Amino acid sequence: MSDTIEGDDAPPKKKSKLALLMGVLLALVLGGGGFYATYSGMILGAHDAMAHGENAGAMPEIAFVPIDPVIVSLGPTAENRHLKFTSQLEVEMAHTAEVTLLLPRILDVLNSYLSAVDPMELEGQSAIVRVRAQLLRRIQIVTGEGRVRDLLITEFVLN
Repeated sequence: MSDTIEGDDAPPKKKSKLALLMGVLLALVLGGGGFYATYSGMILGAHDAMAHGENAGAMPEIAFVPIDPVIVSLGPTAENRHLKFTSQLEVEMAHTAEVTLLLPRILDVLNSYLSAVDPMELEGQSAIVRVRAQLLRRIQIVTGEGRVRDLLITEFVLN
């Protein structure tokens, strides 16, 4: 009995390298075209105006209202014992006085929320993003629609 099947003696056919070469060439052409379209401003808008020395437009009239640092005890079960949280509010210049007047309420919201958060949630990689979003929404409710544009976290230290 023979284990060979008829036709196995023939050498395997060589695959054409033309398809591979065409694929590489097409990728280079498309990559170069995409680069040119992006660089020339055809896809993602014009070049950065600052890179060409053009006037980028007036800065928006904003102010930053500092919030007193908040230190929260995380409880006996937490890996870290305290959270030190420092931030500023980005507000439109016209609302600076109104927002400053509401700082005691804003501090109350910060303390209440940060004290209630599960310490394990504060230790994750995306914790600062979640905390920022939650606090910004609460602060915007306290201050009223359109007064606070953003919450800038300047210090988030667990120890």
